[in-house]
Amino acid sequence: MTDYKEEDHLLLSGLQHFVFCKRQWALIHIEQEWKENVLTVEGNNLHEKADDPFVREKRGETIYVRALPVHSRELGISGICDMVEFVQDNDGIPLNQEEGLYRVKPIEYKRGESKKHNADIQQLVAQVICLEEMLVTTINEAVLFYNQTKRREKITITEDMKQQAVTMIQEMHHYYKNRHTPRVKTGKHCLRCSLRDICLPKLLEREKVSTYMNRMLID
Repeated sequence: MTDYKEEDHLLLSGLQHFVFCKRQWALIHIEQEWKENVLTVEGNNLHEKADDPFVREKRGETIYVRALPVHSRELGISGICDMVEFVQDNDGIPLNQEEGLYRVKPIEYKRGESKKHNADIQQLVAQVICLEEMLVTTINEAVLFYNQTKRREKITITEDMKQQAVTMIQEMHHYYKNRHTPRVKTGKHCLRCSLRDICLPKLLEREKVSTYMNRMLID
């Protein structure tokens, strides 16, 4: 794999956008477009509660670290883990200034409830890949916590899931390097997208952006 420079890293959180809609990801991360809706506001409020970098606590045999920066030089991504649990385990890894060995488990906080698509899971898998590279360990389990249900969902991490994430991240780098915004693919997801007015999904499904702009100028 390529060893990316820090300035070439993509945002890890963008993987969720990419799985949801490649065009949405490109509008946000390449064209720098963004528009809030009720879903993004609720999500931001939830993460403000989870992402407190000054909170590090230990309860019994578990250490909880919030807003942990992570990265992968091999994949060229960087981001923040909402929370990482370090649980004492004889098969774990050593931690600075701590006795014993610890097993690593990332936890991602999400609004709403479990989704039919796997965008949340793929983002979590990318966090796992970063942590494995940084800490030289293997992580077999991670957690999604949904605010609406107030329940943890344990996610078993497989090699196939990691490979899917790697493939998508490589595709993201390809689009970003070429400054390419994919054409729209409309669906029910468009109704919940905060960028639908910018994206103009139904219009762009029928004609190219350049054609639309030329027509508007003529009119």
